[in-house]
Amino acid sequence: MRTTAWAVGMFFLVTVAGCAENRQQQALADAEGGYTAPASIYSVMDPTSLVYTDVAAGAAPSDNPWRWTGFALHPAGVALDYAINRPIYSLTSRLPYLFGYTSEDAMLDAQRR
Repeated sequence: MRTTAWAVGMFFLVTVAGCAENRQQQALADAEGGYTAPASIYSVMDPTSLVYTDVAAGAAPSDNPWRWTGFALHPAGVALDYAINRPIYSLTSRLPYLFGYTSEDAMLDAQRR
């Protein structure tokens, strides 16, 4: 029992000393300029955050390459939409009972630009 109490006491002592050391190291790193402040203290989910924050200033200098890939492939997707998807919708809308074309499909098709 005495050994267990000693081990638990040492565990708590090491844990507290370790936490105190980490705080001191973090404070030292902050004083040396190791801390980089965020672009804003506001959440990006807050609708008023755009009023108080320049989002572009907080963005990484090199944007995500998948975004640029999406920009490059967007015309191909639009071409496939006009070549394949829209003719299928127009064909199935003429025979709704045969193809199972519903009012929801008609609503989605009407919302296309």
